[in-house]
Amino acid sequence: MVTTTALEEELRRLAGSVPDPELPVLTLEELGVLRAVHARGTDTVEVELTPTYTGCPAIEAMSLDIERVLHSHGVRDVVVRTVLAPAWSTDDITDEGRRKLREFGIAPPRRHREASGPVDVRLGPTRTAAEAPHAEDEPVRCPHCGSSETELLSRFSSTACKALRRCLDCREPFDHFKEL
Repeated sequence: MVTTTALEEELRRLAGSVPDPELPVLTLEELGVLRAVHARGTDTVEVELTPTYTGCPAIEAMSLDIERVLHSHGVRDVVVRTVLAPAWSTDDITDEGRRKLREFGIAPPRRHREASGPVDVRLGPTRTAAEAPHAEDEPVRCPHCGSSETELLSRFSSTACKALRRCLDCREPFDHFKEL
């Protein structure tokens, strides 16, 4: 069992409060990419980040923002390490993060079932409906009106982790944070 000190908890709170550079409505803690913060001596902090996908261009901006925040709070040496295992999953997004995505007009990712081993990545249907016959076919709900009657317009949106959808009831387009 790993124990964290009060200092490490405070440093994690500070690092976790950094907004995501691509989705500034979420903090790194809410996105679930901040894995750990370790105090190494009196002046050095090591931060572990897991990108949403390997090669994510935002990891550099996240690292610089974490360094800036911790330096501004008196930490002299900050080392940000990229950790790829365990891989990040959309299940790592906190409930607060999901709420904020919805309020921002982005449909949050659906939760995966408990899985052991590899996660299947499927393109999935282009339309969703309220009468989903299986749990894995849970509809993508419109963040504007809550309707489950939505359609896929494009598998990619403003970032690779989002798809562009439209509600068939209120007709509003919206981003959907893809499940991974």
